[in-house]
Amino acid sequence: MKIGKFDIYPVTDGSIYLDGGAVFGVVPRALWEKWYQPDDKNRIQLSLRCPFVVTKKHNVLIDTGVGVKHSEKTCRIYGIDKKSHLTESLYRFGYQPKDIDIVINTHLHFDHAGGNTIFTEKGEVVPAFPKAKYFIQKGEMEVALHPNERTAASYITEDFLPLSEPNCLCLLDDEITEIDKGITLIRIGGHTRHHQCVKIESEGQIAFFLADLVPTAAHLHYPYIAGYDLYPLDTLKNKKDILKQAFEEHWLLIFPHDPKVSMGYLKRANERFELEEVKTY
Repeated sequence: MKIGKFDIYPVTDGSIYLDGGAVFGVVPRALWEKWYQPDDKNRIQLSLRCPFVVTKKHNVLIDTGVGVKHSEKTCRIYGIDKKSHLTESLYRFGYQPKDIDIVINTHLHFDHAGGNTIFTEKGEVVPAFPKAKYFIQKGEMEVALHPNERTAASYITEDFLPLSEPNCLCLLDDEITEIDKGITLIRIGGHTRHHQCVKIESEGQIAFFLADLVPTAAHLHYPYIAGYDLYPLDTLKNKKDILKQAFEEHWLLIFPHDPKVSMGYLKRANERFELEEVKTY
């Protein structure tokens, strides 16, 4: 779809299955299963949406999904198949990995950064987008390199260590950074301390990739905060602030994980926000 003079393509890396209780935190299953039905392992299917933005100067990929480097055991646990969904999705719109100029990682959890790198035929791990510069928060990289017992399972070093060359990696240390005209990265903590969202602006129109601040449309409701969030009270505050601004300024909101709804605009329903869905093709 069009945002001003920018094109946004609904690129995806397929899906992943995560425990429904973990996805919705303190919200009981009796409530969240009205939105998403779990399987016999209490897992719900989540999309791995990676918006692809074509600006006047650059081709920008936001997040890279789960990738194809995982073991068979990991694939069974998370319901991952080995198909290269991300590459196929780019091909569908006439683009190849070599056409990507900028890759943005909202954070480095394996379901958002797994497609950063690939295996060569010799088994070496190399950047999946050979001509791209990867933009990552410096604090996020530091945490990913030195995880604790709680966070270790979320980070896989092969997803980001091969990006260490200066011409490949740009580490950010500011709360707000415009990396291309109309593409702004905003550090919004909660899910992780240095998690960032992406604001896309052209000709007075604004789209906003929520990343894991609001992973699905159900998470628009304030109490719906994932158990994965390391700083849930920060998530709550920041979610309130962002959604208020998005409503007042009529932003198009893009969700990373909702299996049914990819994007939409907020509308008021009594004292809460609801979504007016925008269909993608």
